[in-house]
Amino acid sequence: MNETVTTHQSEDDPRNADIRIWIDGTLHHRDAARVSVFDSGFMLGDGIWEGLRLYDGRWAFLDDHLDRLFEAARAVDIDIGLDRDGVMSALEETRAANGMETDAHARLMVTRGVKARPFQHPALSQQGPTVVILMEHSVPRLPRPIRLATVPHIRGLPMTQDPKLNSHSKLNCILACIAAEKAGADEALMLDIHGFVNTTNACNFFIVRRGEVWTSTGDYCMNGITRAKVIEVCRAAGIPVREKNFSLVETYGADEAFLTGTFGAQTPVSEIDGRTIGTGEIGPITTRIRELYKDLVASGGRA
Repeated sequence: MNETVTTHQSEDDPRNADIRIWIDGTLHHRDAARVSVFDSGFMLGDGIWEGLRLYDGRWAFLDDHLDRLFEAARAVDIDIGLDRDGVMSALEETRAANGMETDAHARLMVTRGVKARPFQHPALSQQGPTVVILMEHSVPRLPRPIRLATVPHIRGLPMTQDPKLNSHSKLNCILACIAAEKAGADEALMLDIHGFVNTTNACNFFIVRRGEVWTSTGDYCMNGITRAKVIEVCRAAGIPVREKNFSLVETYGADEAFLTGTFGAQTPVSEIDGRTIGTGEIGPITTRIRELYKDLVASGGRA
């Protein structure tokens, strides 16, 4: 059996052993970067985050990521303590400290801060927030397309934990990924509450059938920025794209399948539940979308 790979797999880069990490306004060598064991993010998963990608000195779709970050902060009632300019300045300070110009990935994390006592109530987070920016040199590199397995874990209703919230609380997705790995796959394909195909544990999901690109309605998945950009470039290029309910039967019969995410952009899928999708290799429409997406990034986000 082929070795398991992940959608965030990249080339080893020795420079990452010496990165500087931004914590609450101060840069620390990675070996000295620390947060408190009383931090609400560590203790309870009480926080929000964004992943950003650096291409040729520019953070791709930065305004979209900041919109989502501040919307999430409002939803969970966390005051980030920085305005948009402050967040951008912190990103730039961290980028410059690490000498990064391209092929870098940033994880921007905001928690409610340090708790006075180790319990749940938000009022106990009396010192904070905690803001961390972790950047790595990274060139995505997959040895082969991704294999998926459908799992019993679903993306649920917004009154439990809204899938559109980019929160630190990822246990549902982690359990889904474990189930997929136990089944011999790389990542989990998750259904929605009605049994329609939705997303994977880490990425948004697309299929191609008879020249049309399909993805879920978006009701139960993360409002992925790369997902939205793929839909945008398809429409601009005249590629039929539909946000709709579809089943596993339709998925198994797809000509192509791919995942979207900030890190890997468009990641091809070769197999779902032991069934080969198309040729098992990246397909022509996925390849075309990759080219269109690269052009969009290079243009600064103008299709």
